Amino acid sequence: MSENVAVIGVGHSKFGMRKDVSIPELAWEAIKPALKSANVEQKDIDFFVVGNAGMWSSEAAIPALMAEYADLAPKGSMRVEAACATGNAAIRVAYTAIQSGEADVVLVLGIEKMQESPNPNVIELIGRFGSYFWEFENFGLTFPGYYALHATAYMAKYGATEEDFAKIAVKNHYYGAKNPLAQFQKEIDVETALKSPYVAWPFKLFDCSPITDGSACIILASEEVAKEVDDKIWLISQGVGTGTANLSRREEFTSLASARYAAEIAYRKAGIDVDAPYKHLDGANVHDCFTAAEVIAYEDLRFAKPGEGVQLIRDEQTYIGGRIPVNIDGGLKAKGHPIGATGVSQAVEAYKQLLSKAEPGRQADIKNGRWLAHNVGGTGHYTYITIYGLDKK
Repeated sequence: MSENVAVIGVGHSKFGMRKDVSIPELAWEAIKPALKSANVEQKDIDFFVVGNAGMWSSEAAIPALMAEYADLAPKGSMRVEAACATGNAAIRVAYTAIQSGEADVVLVLGIEKMQESPNPNVIELIGRFGSYFWEFENFGLTFPGYYALHATAYMAKYGATEEDFAKIAVKNHYYGAKNPLAQFQKEIDVETALKSPYVAWPFKLFDCSPITDGSACIILASEEVAKEVDDKIWLISQGVGTGTANLSRREEFTSLASARYAAEIAYRKAGIDVDAPYKHLDGANVHDCFTAAEVIAYEDLRFAKPGEGVQLIRDEQTYIGGRIPVNIDGGLKAKGHPIGATGVSQAVEAYKQLLSKAEPGRQADIKNGRWLAHNVGGTGHYTYITIYGLDKK
């Protein structure tokens, strides 16, 4: 058994419309550098976990496909799905496998090839992550509409504006432009965001994360294995929460109960002040599938009090140099959102930031040696909060 688990290697493909590669080729773009950076070979892998929603792509047996292509057979495997939180759910399976003593080295791959299906089909399939028969089938809600309910509730209660949400898009495109692996590498301004066409009021085109192909990979290892590795970070704690499937059962729309619950668990396990966690963190990746979701995440994670999250973006406090840098890899908004890969991509970013390996212009100042990843499935149907650190505890 190993109480402490480390990330000893990472790999990441280019995100975007990847019609130039097959699913196994896209996976290998992340697996190969992860193995190299961890200084391990396929024979060293005890178990591997694949995070993949996959309803839109041609291949279904993704772990077996990876085992064949990446020479991982006959090692044990598991495919994990938890809507948009699939990547972090896969990490949890690997984390607990090592903690339990079942494995010493586990490969985690997050992969999605969403562009294999037409956009209307993908939009319908994502809509099924909500309460299908009640909300999608009866009322025609798709995910821009789901999150628009949260955005309008926040606007009505706290006075946020469309311009405030546009500022989230501006920030994330600013950092996405500095990330060579991001889907969108072009800065935008508030005027451009506000002039883009509406998708579901108040969301416009630049308020919405794109449909993305991509892969990300991390290698997790027990403390015994990790002690031989120089470049590593530790998985300090995880918190997991679950929300209701039916939005009409929610008590409020300005917060996600599963995220608040998961954050409190993760903070307490890590010994972080629940009332002011940003004082203990060097940065965070939050699930900005839509711009308003990032503002709500600020409050669910207690970076700001209820109603004050919008002030953080107005004052540019989530840029580098502010209270806490957030999504300085571009986030889902600009980096892209290949659903199964997103949570694993967040782990790759934590590794790069904590080890000061991020690209120029988007490297945070590392003082506390801790980074947070916030990965949401559906509209808070599942939330995984993971805290990474340079030290074990």
